[in-house]
Amino acid sequence: MNTNGLSLEALARRLDRLESLEAIKKLKHQYCAYCDDNYDPEGIASLFIEDGVWDAGEAFGRHEGRAAIKAFFAGVSNQIIFAGHLVMNERIDIDGDKANGKWWVIVPMTMVVDGTETAHWILGEYNDDYVCVGGTGMFASLNATIHHVVPYKDGWAEA
Repeated sequence: MNTNGLSLEALARRLDRLESLEAIKKLKHQYCAYCDDNYDPEGIASLFIEDGVWDAGEAFGRHEGRAAIKAFFAGVSNQIIFAGHLVMNERIDIDGDKANGKWWVIVPMTMVVDGTETAHWILGEYNDDYVCVGGTGMFASLNATIHHVVPYKDGWAEA
């Protein structure tokens, strides 16, 4: 883009917006990294404001507050022993110290089902709200719409 003729103030606003976008991407990627590190409950919870919400509906439940989020993830690694969160196609809107991000997610995983390790896929969407607290971006809410949780060998298309 051509920046000729823009004031220093306009350039500073553009730079601030770009830095904010990158900070939100980094926050989301850190969340995924903690999930893929045996669902690190302390790490995941630290990314949320004190009264933040993690909500994945019927598939995984709704957990309100940092303590509840941490407690939930403390037990997840017993059921999901491997996960690789792949987030993509982000759409991020910033409004001052608040932002919203929508992402698609695909997760190849190994789940324990009836005592047996089985390969599964999760396919879904994230709709997150972010806030800036003391200069640091954090999740106010993470809402996951899970479209499919299916065994790898069966896939998600109906026969």
